[in-house]
Amino acid sequence: MAKKAELLEQAKGLGLNVTEKNTIAEIEAAINSADASDAEAEVAKEEKSTAKAGKRSEKSLREAEEKAEKEARKEAGDTTPQSDDAAANIKKGEAPKVRPRSERRGKNYRKVAELIDNNKTYGLKDALELATKTSPVKFDASVEIHVRLGVDPRQADQNIRATVALPHGTGKTVRIAVFAPESEHAAAKKAGADIVGDEDFLKQLEKEELNFDVLVATPQYMPKLGKYARLLGPRGLMPNPKSGTVATDVAKAVTEAKAGRVEYRVDKQAIVHVAIGKVSFGPEKLLANATAFLDSLKSQKPTSLKGNYVKTTNVTTTMGPGIKVDTGIN
Repeated sequence: MAKKAELLEQAKGLGLNVTEKNTIAEIEAAINSADASDAEAEVAKEEKSTAKAGKRSEKSLREAEEKAEKEARKEAGDTTPQSDDAAANIKKGEAPKVRPRSERRGKNYRKVAELIDNNKTYGLKDALELATKTSPVKFDASVEIHVRLGVDPRQADQNIRATVALPHGTGKTVRIAVFAPESEHAAAKKAGADIVGDEDFLKQLEKEELNFDVLVATPQYMPKLGKYARLLGPRGLMPNPKSGTVATDVAKAVTEAKAGRVEYRVDKQAIVHVAIGKVSFGPEKLLANATAFLDSLKSQKPTSLKGNYVKTTNVTTTMGPGIKVDTGIN
C-alpha cells in the first residue's frame, strides 16, 4: 500500500487523472507515458529554439568550422583551400613557387631559344642569320631592330626623329593617301597613291575613315589638316616635313614611301623600334636594310650628347627571342 500511495502522489504531481481504484500497474503506466511526452516536448522545444536562433543549427556550425579553417590558413600564409595532407607539407610563411619565364613560353619558342647564347653579343650579320632561324611562328614574321640610346627624349635636340629608305623595303603593303590640289592628283595616282583628294578627302576625315597607312600633303594644304590633328597625330598619320610626308613634289614622296621609306623616332624610354623586313627576305637583304637604318641613326647623333650614343641593340622576330647585337656605334 505504501508503494501505491507514493505512485498516487507522483501522478498527482504530474497532473494525471488516477485514483485509488486504479491498480499499481495502471498508475505506473500512466506515469511512464507522461514522462515520455515531457521528454519529446523538451526536445522539440530545443530544436525549435536552435533553428530560430540560427547560430546552433547544423549549417551554421559547419560554416563556423570552415571560417575557422580559413583563418588558420590565412595566418599560415596560405589563401588557397587544400586538404589537410597538402597543408601539412607546406611550411608556414613559405611563398609559392613560380616557374621561370622561359619555362612558361610555348614549346616552339623554347626550342628556337636554345639556338641563342644569351651570354654572347653577336655581330650584325650573324644576328640576322640567327633571326631567320629562330622565328617560332608559322607566318612570315617581321624582323625588328630595337636600339636603346643614351639620349634624353625630353631635350629638343636629343628627340631623335628621321626617315630612312630601306633598299629592299619592309615587305608590307603600304596604303598611301595624298591630300593635294587637283593639279597634283594625276601624278600622285601614277606614282602609286591609293587615295587622292582635296575637299572630298576632308569629308572622309570627318567620318574618321582612315583607310591608309601614310598621308602625304602639300605645304599649302597643311593648315586645313590642323582641325584633324587630334585624329591623325596619336596614330602617327599627321604629315611632317621630317618624315618626308610634307612635300611640294607629291609624286616623289609617294614613290619613296612605296619603295620602303620608314620613319623612326625615339620613345619615352629612349628606345628606337624599326621593322627592317621579313624573315623571307633572307640574311643578305636584311643586312642591307639594317645597315641603311643604322647609318641613318648614326647620322642623327646629337652634338650636345655626352656619353655613349648607343647603349644596347637587339634583333628579334615577331614573337621570337631577342638577340644581342654589337653595332660598333658608340
